[in-house]
Amino acid sequence: MSTLDELRALEDQGEFIRRHIGPTEAEIQQMLTVVGCTSLEQMVGRTVPAGIRGVDFSALPAPMNEAAAIAELRALSERNIRKRSLIGMGYHGTHTPPVILRNILENPGWYTAYTPYQAEIAQGRLEALVNFQTMICDLTGLPVAGASLLDEGTAAAEAVTLAHSTHKGKGDVLVVAEDCHPQTIAVLRVRAEPVGIKLVLAAPAKLAEVIAAQKPFAVVTQYPGTTGALRDIAPEIQAAHAAGALAIVAADLLALTLVTPPGEMGADIVVGSSQRFGVPLGYGGPHAGFIAVKEALKRSLPGRLVGVSVDAAGAPAMRLALQTREQHIRREKATSNICTAQVLLAVMASMYAVWHGPEGLKRIARRVALQARMLAGAAREGGFTLRHDSFFDTIVVETGARTDALMEAALTAGFNLRRVGDNAIAISLDETVTRAELATLAKLLGAAELGATAGGIPDGLNRASAFLTAEVFNTHHAEHAMLRYMKRLEDKDVALNRSMIPLGSCTMKLNATAEMIPVTFPGFADIHPFAPVDQARGYLAMIRQLEAWLCGVTGFAAVSLQPNAGSQGEYAGLLAIRAYHQARGEGHRNICLIPSSAHGTNPASAVMAGMKVVVTACDRDGNVDVDDLRAKAAQHGPNLAALMVTYPSTHGVYEEQIREICAVIHDQGGQVYMDGANMNAQVGLTSPAAIGADVCHLNLHKTFCIPHGGGGPGVGPIGVAAHLAPHLPNHPLVAEAGPATGFGPVSAAPFGSAAILPISYAYIRMMGGEGLTRATEVAILNANYMAARLRDHFPILYRGGQGMVAHECILDCRGFQQGGGVMVEDIAKRLQDYGFHAPTMSWPVSGTLMVEPTESETKAELDRFIEAMISIRAEIRAVEQGRMDRADNPLKNAPHTAAEVTGTSWTHPYSREQAAFPLPWVRAAKYWPPVKRVDNVYGDRNLVCTCAPLEEYAATVTLQAAE
Repeated sequence: MSTLDELRALEDQGEFIRRHIGPTEAEIQQMLTVVGCTSLEQMVGRTVPAGIRGVDFSALPAPMNEAAAIAELRALSERNIRKRSLIGMGYHGTHTPPVILRNILENPGWYTAYTPYQAEIAQGRLEALVNFQTMICDLTGLPVAGASLLDEGTAAAEAVTLAHSTHKGKGDVLVVAEDCHPQTIAVLRVRAEPVGIKLVLAAPAKLAEVIAAQKPFAVVTQYPGTTGALRDIAPEIQAAHAAGALAIVAADLLALTLVTPPGEMGADIVVGSSQRFGVPLGYGGPHAGFIAVKEALKRSLPGRLVGVSVDAAGAPAMRLALQTREQHIRREKATSNICTAQVLLAVMASMYAVWHGPEGLKRIARRVALQARMLAGAAREGGFTLRHDSFFDTIVVETGARTDALMEAALTAGFNLRRVGDNAIAISLDETVTRAELATLAKLLGAAELGATAGGIPDGLNRASAFLTAEVFNTHHAEHAMLRYMKRLEDKDVALNRSMIPLGSCTMKLNATAEMIPVTFPGFADIHPFAPVDQARGYLAMIRQLEAWLCGVTGFAAVSLQPNAGSQGEYAGLLAIRAYHQARGEGHRNICLIPSSAHGTNPASAVMAGMKVVVTACDRDGNVDVDDLRAKAAQHGPNLAALMVTYPSTHGVYEEQIREICAVIHDQGGQVYMDGANMNAQVGLTSPAAIGADVCHLNLHKTFCIPHGGGGPGVGPIGVAAHLAPHLPNHPLVAEAGPATGFGPVSAAPFGSAAILPISYAYIRMMGGEGLTRATEVAILNANYMAARLRDHFPILYRGGQGMVAHECILDCRGFQQGGGVMVEDIAKRLQDYGFHAPTMSWPVSGTLMVEPTESETKAELDRFIEAMISIRAEIRAVEQGRMDRADNPLKNAPHTAAEVTGTSWTHPYSREQAAFPLPWVRAAKYWPPVKRVDNVYGDRNLVCTCAPLEEYAATVTLQAAE
């Protein structure tokens, strides 16, 4: 071996693969023995049908080590040109407080947590989300707010569909003010057309007149308008109500600290983005959208709502409230498919409000507003006129023939401004603008110096009401206090930095630190989504390369990264199919076949895409009933649009007949949509294209390592075959975002949640084709090892033809109810005493646990979980045999808190030690659930979804002191 070869060998480019994949080579052999195989290849041969095996990974890179991958991404980030972007349009420069940057955004205790469905071990996130909801309610002036949505444009679309579904009988006309953000209007157009909503644009000056003439079901306005005009929208809201319409207002959160909130003007729904509350621009996302509604609409609110309930001991506890109103649960009766949020970003925005408090936010807003007035004065001193005299942070300068020269001069000076038509320039100020930069802008406008002011907020629109009066927003303003508050919340939760989260279908795999580091590189964080594309060359290069790699993984011809959630990817994929049929003159094709086992977002997405859902049967083994599918495909042949199918199946099995299933649909002229939730069992072994799919969405927050962030962010891109490539999403403001023949945008930003794409880029770059394939093989091995170890204790519900499961297995817990009164929920809660998050509970089969260990967990961690499950089974057996009380046992009373275990009274027939330390290793790193089991019914009957105000807190303290 030459010295150069020796040096190359010692560099070991594949080191990351071994760090990402949990089991060692020796452990893999031990586990293979347990599952009855001699090699991974033999195991895969027994698991994956031979007819679909084979992929071409020649386009994928060789593995790269962590340092090299970080350096490559740093170089890409530095290809982006950072200028002060004063473009506005709902995206603004902001300072992320360092205490929040380091301890929330860069902290795996926050970004690796899962959706808070197990409320007892998610109290920290839930409290932060209640803070977010309180912030939104207070600032908008409405009583109920959700726990965040995907972005402002889609939040507006959700508000419209809410209004349409709850305002039945009011027709299908939607009136939208022309001064809404253009990307919002574009998203509304895409969302409206498939479901028969007619969108009518109206100039603000004629809005009341158009409303009276059109009699719409809803009206959408922007406050302030996209070019900064700040007008009294109360007459527009009154006109909407007079016409029988709901009034939807898209509002700016920072402005609402100074101007009258829309709720006080009578608005029914208020939406917007919380981005400027400390969340980086990130080329458009991820950012937390928000929605707030009147009391009467709370049960129709899309997405998640956090409520305050009580636990089994009567103490306050938080949970996801009114879960039955989550739209995707309604399947084909849904009006929305939203089942996710932007929790990590909502937490950041809420902590920004906690950090600054009401006075701090008003100070920031007053400074921004003063900057705008000073620049308005400078413009007038320079001989220009203003389009609007009333504004908050954005002015429009009528620049006439000097427009081009001024835009160029601003660019040279380091500013991106917004051109408005041919003869005007908009300038949006934000908290990051310095006095020196303001002076430079004033000189560009011809003013000798700063000082003069003009315009601003009209006297009649000044906010009079208080906001953020709750104790939490008025306490943590010293860094020690803030740091400790966030740490207290973090310690209440179970995230991947504490233990395994074995959620079937949700693929909670390692979110490697090396993958996360580039997210906060300034070159990625500080780019406005509508900056000139030549300033985003690094982003575009990364995006194109990631698209190419994902094409290699899926076998497809093209990929769109715009959808910023899996549910949105489903919707985009179905819209592509719809556009394809229309382009061929077959727009009548509107039947979507969906197996009965499908996730609820599938039928909900189909309805949103204007399709009619026909459910097909599954057989006793959970597979698609091919005879029933063939019959229904033939029955609806001329009108068949698509089949939605998940592979491997939602039951964790590789269906042998999948190619036949696809052929049945293609024979009738339909398209096959594959739900990519289970791609972690495909990568490197097969692909959606090889199987026969035409389109597939990928969950980058599952298979490709973007963290779940406590329930968001996510990215749900779609890959398509060549014939569907012309019908991918595009964007009216950025041509590079998609084909000119595309159907329009599904998210507000051209490339969706672009700021987190470096995570998946780094993952693929460090794994290479070899590592990605190995990861899939070990994911399947880990699932089969777990199934083999647990099969004598819990029935394994579904298996493939040779007795193997895919990357997940379903433990059947239904028999325990009859034998000992033990419910699957009791098992889930008891796992918390062992320090584990429960597997997916009661889906896809009620009364079961679906376990997905992923490839990232070590054998030691798998064995700990297995030991915990076997220990719990022993407790169930003790109840079944009468050795434990049927009602008073560790399962029914789980989880056990530190306060309960260390209290002076202990009345249970089992010991404190069994309650808290059921296995020896639990004691070594004990996690104490902060609350006992949460009372769901109480929380829904007594809905409280905001923080208590300071006055109530003070009254409680006074009462406690008196006692």
